[in-house]
Amino acid sequence: MNASVTNTARLLGAGLRALLVLTLVTGVVYPLVVTGIAQALFPGRANGSEIRADGKVVGSSLIGQPYDLPLKKGQQTPEPDLRWFQGRPANGLGTNTVNTQYHLILSGATNLAADSKVLLRQVEDAKAAVVRDNSVPGHTVEPSEVPADAVTSSGSGLDPDISPSYAALQAPRVAARNHLPLARVEQLVRDHTTGRTLGFLGEPRVNVLELNVALKDLAAKS
Repeated sequence: MNASVTNTARLLGAGLRALLVLTLVTGVVYPLVVTGIAQALFPGRANGSEIRADGKVVGSSLIGQPYDLPLKKGQQTPEPDLRWFQGRPANGLGTNTVNTQYHLILSGATNLAADSKVLLRQVEDAKAAVVRDNSVPGHTVEPSEVPADAVTSSGSGLDPDISPSYAALQAPRVAARNHLPLARVEQLVRDHTTGRTLGFLGEPRVNVLELNVALKDLAAKS
């Protein structure tokens, strides 16, 4: 009886010591080491890939955000603020009514099939809006010029980037709305175009938030 109690106490003590050691190693030491390495080598990425403008954080380079006009009385769907470059459609899994800077509350695609009538209507409406919004005096956008990323949302619904072709399509409208030379806005797009990762992964892309921050600076100087 005494031997059984002693053995049980020994095993319990060993288990508690193992729990304490593993808790310290995996719950304290390891997180601190990883956090320290991340802060030392990749501080920007470790802190959320923040983008700053005028001394304050305006967003993350990893998450897209809308550029819309304030809602008018009785209006349910905001209109895009056409002074700015627009990102991809954000047709995700759910909406966020609390923090309206980022409309989506869940990261995910629409899950609509390729033959879905709802998806087809979304694409047709988006294409018509792109043609309408980006056609300015002296420059008419043709439906055939609208790239796929202008009318479809990404797999996450939060894509921060657009294709160089979509950014270039918007350049005449942005230049006209901000009273800027078109050549300067087109150069801005080229300056903020990132090539394929490692030269072969993915596609060339333009981060919309970074581009709009640079556009704001350019407009202020002009």
